[in-house]
Amino acid sequence: MSQKPNYQSSFILLTVLFFLWGFITVLVDSLIPRLRELFTLTYFQAGLVQFAFFGAYFLLSIPAGYLLSKIGYKRGIVFGLLTMAIGCLLFYPAASLRIFGVFMLAYFTLAAGMTILQVAANPFVSVLGSEDGASSRLNLSQAFNSLGTAIAPAIGALFILSDAIKTEAEIAALNNIDREQYLLNEASAVQMPFIALAVFIAFIALVFVFAKLPSIINEKSTGTYWQALSNKKLVLGVLGIFFYVGAEVAIGSYLVNYFLDLNLVDLIKNNSLMTSISEKLLNAELSSKDGKAIVGVFVTFYWSGAMIGRFIGSYLTKIFNPGKILGIFASLAVTMIVISINSVGLLSMWSILAVGLFNSIMFPTIFTLSLDGLGELKPKASGLLCTAIVGGAVIPPLFGKLTDLFGFQMALILVVACYCYIIYFGYLNLKKTQQT
Repeated sequence: MSQKPNYQSSFILLTVLFFLWGFITVLVDSLIPRLRELFTLTYFQAGLVQFAFFGAYFLLSIPAGYLLSKIGYKRGIVFGLLTMAIGCLLFYPAASLRIFGVFMLAYFTLAAGMTILQVAANPFVSVLGSEDGASSRLNLSQAFNSLGTAIAPAIGALFILSDAIKTEAEIAALNNIDREQYLLNEASAVQMPFIALAVFIAFIALVFVFAKLPSIINEKSTGTYWQALSNKKLVLGVLGIFFYVGAEVAIGSYLVNYFLDLNLVDLIKNNSLMTSISEKLLNAELSSKDGKAIVGVFVTFYWSGAMIGRFIGSYLTKIFNPGKILGIFASLAVTMIVISINSVGLLSMWSILAVGLFNSIMFPTIFTLSLDGLGELKPKASGLLCTAIVGGAVIPPLFGKLTDLFGFQMALILVVACYCYIIYFGYLNLKKTQQT
């Protein structure tokens, strides 16, 4: 009797990657309010930060799939990690020079490495066991991705958003000594977290150099991208990933600005429970912190909800139809956004934060439903699905433009439309299962 292979160690190693790119993706969000003040950007221009970051997925996902077919998944993962480390190091000159274009280059390089990891790790986890359990496994790995996203806002608020940023006019008014000291402190606030990340990423790359990963994906797979695109469910799944990532990133990127627009700083300061939460997370009295940090620390709950939801979703998608769970969660996300649009104060804040809980299962569930039954076309399909992550580059600037023109409440309607498509995708997959 043959013994089933044990993929536990490989699963753990790959799950570390999920944690890593989740942490970095949201840490990038923490820089947006800072860059907006530093360079006097509109909301639309601030959204271009995400365009540079997620644009890498659009440009490089298919080339990453090709690269993996040439050098293998293990070497591809190491190459992706080293590229990420270089991207982190580029934040050092970007912060010193205070040039927006250099920041964009750092973002793009960092995302280029993450693109390779996404194309490699998502299908790898999906095949570390039975096909029926793929959604459950990927939800579990994505739960640790969400653990990274849950920790990142607090780190960002503590190290990146905690001090007040001076405008260009205020900087020009300083004397030479004070100006140099201010610029040095500003650069350090950005440089230190990303240098630490570069060192950690390089260490993880070294671990993967000596790691033994199973050869369970046919890296020399047959088929073409056009053949993969002939599968209707995959095409619908590509759109699902596009709208999901766009909606999630649009909300996450602008939460700090949305909370400031809702005038929540004073409400938090005047509410003993909220003050206690904020001070514990910041490990400091609110009087010593800038308003961005006071509200920014609550973004932790948005990403923490995604983490909790994915642990729950790993169980739910194992015992219930994944399409059904997807449709229910997307419907609840729409409900929370509608409540936020039509309310004020802390109710508006907590309802929009609750969207994170219902975002939780969307990416892994859409991903695995789209890959189902594709066989050796899975690596090609994974490249196409990861290309759709470009939604994080397209939707946030549109969200920002709508905010500039009409305000946050109207811009959130765009996000509602994205979730409505995901409800439709979940329904289609539920219907197909019921018919078979």
